[in-house]
Amino acid sequence: MTGQLSVIIIGTGFGGLAAAIELKNAGHTSITLLEKAGEVGGVWRDNTYPGAACDVPTPLYSYSFEPNPGWPRRYAPQSAIHDYLKMVAGKYDLRRHIRFGAEVRACTWDDVARQWTVTLASGDTLTADVLVPAVGQLSRPAYPQIDGIGTFAGPAFHSAAWEHDVDLSGRRVAVIGTGASAIQFVPQIQPRAGSLALFQRTPPHIAPRLDAGYGPLHHRLFRALPFTQATERLAWWTYLETVTSSFVYSPALSRVFTAYAKWHMKRQTAGKPGLFEKVWPDYPLGCKRILASDNYLPALAQDNVEVVTDPITAIEPAGVRTGDGHLHEADVIIYGTGFAAAEFLAPMTVTGVDGLPLDKAWAEGASAYYGLTVPGFPNMLIMYGPNTNTGGGSIIYFLETQARYIRDYVGRLAESGAPLDLKPGVATEFDDRIQARLAGSVWTRCTSWYRNAHGRVTANWPGLSAEYRGTAVFRPGDYSIMKAPADIGGRVAEPVSQPAPPVPPR
Repeated sequence: MTGQLSVIIIGTGFGGLAAAIELKNAGHTSITLLEKAGEVGGVWRDNTYPGAACDVPTPLYSYSFEPNPGWPRRYAPQSAIHDYLKMVAGKYDLRRHIRFGAEVRACTWDDVARQWTVTLASGDTLTADVLVPAVGQLSRPAYPQIDGIGTFAGPAFHSAAWEHDVDLSGRRVAVIGTGASAIQFVPQIQPRAGSLALFQRTPPHIAPRLDAGYGPLHHRLFRALPFTQATERLAWWTYLETVTSSFVYSPALSRVFTAYAKWHMKRQTAGKPGLFEKVWPDYPLGCKRILASDNYLPALAQDNVEVVTDPITAIEPAGVRTGDGHLHEADVIIYGTGFAAAEFLAPMTVTGVDGLPLDKAWAEGASAYYGLTVPGFPNMLIMYGPNTNTGGGSIIYFLETQARYIRDYVGRLAESGAPLDLKPGVATEFDDRIQARLAGSVWTRCTSWYRNAHGRVTANWPGLSAEYRGTAVFRPGDYSIMKAPADIGGRVAEPVSQPAPPVPPR
């Protein structure tokens, strides 16, 4: 094969940027990144709710090849992480490859041209040899299915689409959901709210945050002696691998971490009788993501906060109705109900060989080989795909592994001169093995976004992140080489209808 393979990457969050950098470093320059917004950043661009921050220490929640000695805190706020991603895009010369304002509607494999055609919301179409959807699992806000959800008379919004012009001062605020976002924004809005009713379905395990500020001395030390920051990264990776191993492999270790969380939560709820009993989970540690906070439970212990555990039956114009018949009147409703994590790649439609829709291939739940490839969808590699979420560590570690896999795949594709399609038998054997491990895992013992409507665990990897890195290695024998025209390569991803608008200046 001669010339450059063309690659389209959808999304410019951590996953999309990692894939682009890895491909560029390997000499692939015919890359187009499609971004529906006007800036890079993914969830760290979109989630601007009060208190938004990482729940993994940033020495680990960052690229291993691009440490940031200037983090303001161990758990960096949203703005700092977004700035980091913008810096990375600039440093690695990615902006010239990005087409902003390009929302993807459909991706279709052309059996004759042996290429992917990508259709944008504008009606423009682009073609490429390789397609890399990097839209993530946590990009589309999920709203609960509650009767009357559209009838509320006041402002109502999701934490991922925070309405900053809504003044909460002195207002009666209803918060629905107690996940990772609510853990962060509730302590920020509680002092301003006149009253706050927190509607909880299942509480999370909460551990001490162990946060710390990084001052000028830290920054100078990290710059002068980079191994100090690398050592902290290794220490946090080891700790989080140990936490994960507790609920994957070691019941004895799980009991230790459970006792640690229980001690922390009892201590922080001591000031409000009955609160601990409401917020202590009745499921095993790890079934939902363990959250780290030092200010959430103290906020719930304040006099203006009520934790409501009765199930919601309806949203009404005046507030939230619960199963005991009580109407909790509210001026504002905030949904902290997470994301549509099980709806991989939606709302895009993806069509493979012989017109096979991806949603038909995934009728019982999403499945991909190491979360990356699917039989019948040649030359498509998914970043942060099915069963690649981590229950306790940093997703960036997984994304870097996937970016390396994509690099090796594309390198082999350039050598083969024809598309590569995952062998169905390889996919089936892998999925059976992964689902067998997940079937007896802690993640089946409660309701969470890790599972789909059929009860299948579609989000999480069943083991440690070290296991994923050690096994998610590109093997040419896993793929069939499809017959293809000799000139499959050499075409740059470009519009076949209207020309692309110019990329906005930095």
